[in-house]
Parts: sequence; C-alpha cells; structure tokens
Amino acid sequence: MAKRKIKKFGEVSSFSNCFFLSFEQSQKEGLLLKGKWHSNYFKNNNPIVLELGCGKGEYTVGLAKRYPNKNFIGVDIKGNRIWTGAKQAIDDKMNNVAFIRTRIDFIEACFAKNEVSEIWITFPDPQPQKPRERKRLTNIMFVNRYKNITIDRACINLKTDNEPFYEYSKLIVKENNLTQLDATNDLYADISLRDEALTSIKTHYEKLFSEKGFKICYLKFQL
Repeated sequence: MAKRKIKKFGEVSSFSNCFFLSFEQSQKEGLLLKGKWHSNYFKNNNPIVLELGCGKGEYTVGLAKRYPNKNFIGVDIKGNRIWTGAKQAIDDKMNNVAFIRTRIDFIEACFAKNEVSEIWITFPDPQPQKPRERKRLTNIMFVNRYKNITIDRACINLKTDNEPFYEYSKLIVKENNLTQLDATNDLYADISLRDEALTSIKTHYEKLFSEKGFKICYLKFQL
C-alpha cells in the first residue's frame, strides 16, 4: 500500500492538470496561475468552480462531465488521493478539469479576486473538538478567504454526514448575515426540487456513510 501511494504521489507531480503550492510559495509569489486560470490554463472565460477537500475528485470530475461549459478545480493536500480524479480527467481528455495540491489555508495564494464563481465543500473533517473550530471549512475565517477569491454573491455548497457540523455552518451563515438558499438534514428524503448532481454524484465518504445509515446534510448559501 505504501509503495502504491508513493507511486501515485510521483505520478501526480508529472500530470499536466495538477499543480502544487508549497508553504514557501504561498507566502511569496503564490501559484503562478493565480489570476491567469482563464487565459493561461483553461483558455476560455467559463465560470470556475472549486471543490475544496476534493479527495479523489469525484465531484470535480462528475460536475465537469455534466457541465462542459464550466471549469472545475479540485483542491486537496493529499497527492495520492488527487491522482484518481486527475488520471480519469486525463484519460477522458477533459479540458475543463484541474487539481491543486495544497492546504486550503493557502487558497488566496491560488486565485485572484473574482476568479472563482462557486465552491463545493464535500464531506470535510468536521473538526469536532471545540478548540479546532477555526479549522472547520465553514468557519468565518475561511468564509472571508472565499470572499477574497470569488465573484459577488458566489454560492457555497456543503455536503456532510455530520449534523453538528451542518448546524454549526447554518449558524455561521445566520450570524454573519449571509443568504441561506437551501438547507436539509436529510438530502435523500426529498430530492425532487434539487439538482440531480447532488445525489447522483457520490464521493467515497458519502458512499461509506450512506451505507452505514448516516443521513446526508446539504447547505447552500450565498456570500
């Protein structure tokens, strides 16, 4: 298993659709494509959508297939995870997909203001311990970072199996006067009025949690 991870890690570094941002780069020049994703990578002006904590990139690739007129970028720190989505995108000759291996803390070093149109946060670590609230991806510190890279009134989509994290995120939205667009603590109980991509695309963790009987929560809000 360790050898396989090392091999994938090495291959990701050579993939043309994968980029890496180190701590040192994040503190200096940032990612070279910052502010230039449309012109230098995608070669179009289509909206850019992020999947944060993308893991194997199921949503990044799945959404890119459904919406060819949008560009999708998955962000995760684990190169061996990113490998799966990146390899699929290369094999399928998908030109509207890219991946960044870095910490989400450095997201402002990857994108310029108004460069991102929408964000997906799919099954992140809920960081249940009270002292680690600041690491939750819907903490206001992260929300403010998202504001610095997105267009006005950009939408954030959250999927999680952790109801306390879902409720915490709803509270963040309310306390900071953000606009809640949709919220359910049982997504699969009523899917008729929602985009089919919400339930037809499943991450590794969503499949795992669903099989164990966990309800899937969904929250959509506007910055």
